[in-house]
Amino acid sequence: MIRIKLQVDLAYTVNGPGGDFLFNIHAAHTGHQTVQDETLSITQHQGGQAVALPGRLSADPVTGTRCLRLHASPGPLQVAYAVTVDMRHDMADPARIPEVPVHELPDEVLPYLYPSRYCQSDQLAALAFREFGHLWQGYGRVQAIRDWVHGHVEFRSNTSTSATSALDTFMQRMGVCRDFAHLMIAICRALSIPARFVTGTDYGADPELGPPDFHAYVEVYLGGRWYLFDPSGTAIPMGMVRLATGRDAADVAFATIFGNVATEAPKIRAWAVQDPSRGFELPRHSSLALSTDGPAEQGGRQRAR
Repeated sequence: MIRIKLQVDLAYTVNGPGGDFLFNIHAAHTGHQTVQDETLSITQHQGGQAVALPGRLSADPVTGTRCLRLHASPGPLQVAYAVTVDMRHDMADPARIPEVPVHELPDEVLPYLYPSRYCQSDQLAALAFREFGHLWQGYGRVQAIRDWVHGHVEFRSNTSTSATSALDTFMQRMGVCRDFAHLMIAICRALSIPARFVTGTDYGADPELGPPDFHAYVEVYLGGRWYLFDPSGTAIPMGMVRLATGRDAADVAFATIFGNVATEAPKIRAWAVQDPSRGFELPRHSSLALSTDGPAEQGGRQRAR
């Protein structure tokens, strides 16, 4: 089992009449990801005093994504979230995981087949079939897509914007984690493989890439559940706490802000607990297929212990 402790600190200055915020910073509840304890503090300075603000938390019953809504008056605003998460990864032999035919997909999976704002799968169909159409229709083909994106796109900070799409990344061949994710998702969907955009944190990333940050990766629906892929290769997948899930980055930004608001860079800390006597091990890279979603038990697969 993997236990991750996560701390997120956000700071803003609200100007004008006030601001509204939608945050996707809470750890999601899934079949294999359990929130053990968490705290949330929302504080605004008004008239020289710190005032606690209320927030409203809602949950998506399908993905487990939890969205925090709040309204703030003019002035400095601080949001602090801390959580301890336990993850029991379903680990499977990649060679035994097939793709799922479209006619057998659950209804809630179908939206992840379609083109979306940042994942123009319809415009990348020729590339997808040329490079991957001849491969076995299973986990191995998705791994090949992940490896192709990782090998053809250079990770380079400050080379893309909030408007950069999968098609842009394919042309420019550089970007950050969200760009890698969008391109992989688009190629998967072009081959009728459901794929979705996931946000977490970059546990295990090289410090040379900068301070710890939010991270974007991919989940692909194979063999009846969602499996993790990190096309940018910057984090250790076994240590990635799932926060929010959507069609692309437009659905799951860690903060969506309405109003005149000045922002500061988020401050994030994530560390793993190592305690063999309690069954906690450090995240590691694995050649097995990993999932933290789906039924608690499924035949033919073994859990990480």
